[in-house]
Amino acid sequence: MHDTTIHCHQCGAAIAVSDALRLKMQEELAASQQQVIREVQERAEQQMQVRLQQALQAAQQQAAEQHSAALREIGLLKGQLDSSQQRVADAQQAELALRKEKAELEARAQAMELEIQRRLDAGKRQLEEALRNQFAEEQNLKLKEKEKQIDDLRKALDDAKRRSELGSQELQGEVLELDMQGILQHAFPHDRIVPVPKGMRGADIMQHVINPQLQECGTLIWESKNTKAWQPAWLDKLKEDQRTAGAAVAVLVSAVVPEGLRGFGRIDGVWVADLKSWQPLAAVLREQLIAVSFARAASEGLDAKMELLYRYLSGEEFRQQVESIIDAFDAMQAQIQKERRAMESHWKEREKQLQRVLGGTTGMYGALRGIIGQSLPSVAALDFDAGLTLEHD
Repeated sequence: MHDTTIHCHQCGAAIAVSDALRLKMQEELAASQQQVIREVQERAEQQMQVRLQQALQAAQQQAAEQHSAALREIGLLKGQLDSSQQRVADAQQAELALRKEKAELEARAQAMELEIQRRLDAGKRQLEEALRNQFAEEQNLKLKEKEKQIDDLRKALDDAKRRSELGSQELQGEVLELDMQGILQHAFPHDRIVPVPKGMRGADIMQHVINPQLQECGTLIWESKNTKAWQPAWLDKLKEDQRTAGAAVAVLVSAVVPEGLRGFGRIDGVWVADLKSWQPLAAVLREQLIAVSFARAASEGLDAKMELLYRYLSGEEFRQQVESIIDAFDAMQAQIQKERRAMESHWKEREKQLQRVLGGTTGMYGALRGIIGQSLPSVAALDFDAGLTLEHD
């Protein structure tokens, strides 16, 4: 089917009727849409106006309510402000009263403090005076006590010095005794060397002479004295010890011998020798005892031979023989004496060190005892009585 055409009255162009209708319909549709849009916009604007009016009325009402609430709150705040101002005024009045009261209290406190300070100063002066008097009395008593302690210590020191000298002499005697005992045992291994125990009456050493046939030939008793002065009473005591022990010969070895005695000699029936001569004298006396024992066993006429032996031992010939033996012993003992002196020097040095240690300890203990008094625990080893007991033991 062919579309009907029409001509545009303006341009004269041929246009199909269907196209014209479609265009017309489109134009109408567009116009209709525009109308709908305008209506929708108008309705929307009307609704918006209504809503805006409602919102404005609500906002005005809310603003009115808030204004009323604000007025009420302002009224409350104004009331609170008035109340606060009244309280501030009251507080200021109270503060002013408190400041006045504080000033009065401070003035009273200053006056009271001044009075208390005056009383304290007066009490302090009285207390200082009392303490000064008490301290003076205590110092006087302490000075008297110290003087008494010093006197007691001086007496104790003198006593200790005497005891120390006595103990030193006893110690030197014990050293000499032990030295003699060791030399005798080394020189005469077959003999029976018996030291006399401490506390028992008698000489220091008993030497039972044994000959090569293991027969006892007699007894020598030895007494040692390492002192600075000779005492004749030693001879009587040693002779009594000789009779008690039944010894054949008694020998007194002393660091100091009587005047006029050179090396060794016989005095009142007792042989006396110095520290240099006693060893060769021991060898000679021992040989004589062995010889006498052999003569006693080998022959009769013992009394006559004993008389001859006594004369021989008391004569100059025996003395000369012993002196020659001593000279020989001197050469042999030179090195031994040198070594002994070196060892004794070493011993003396160690002994002095020990004495310094003991002296320092004793001095410190005595000082503390003097300061602290009887409350200081007692040290038995440092007490004078205990020390003396130990030395005697």
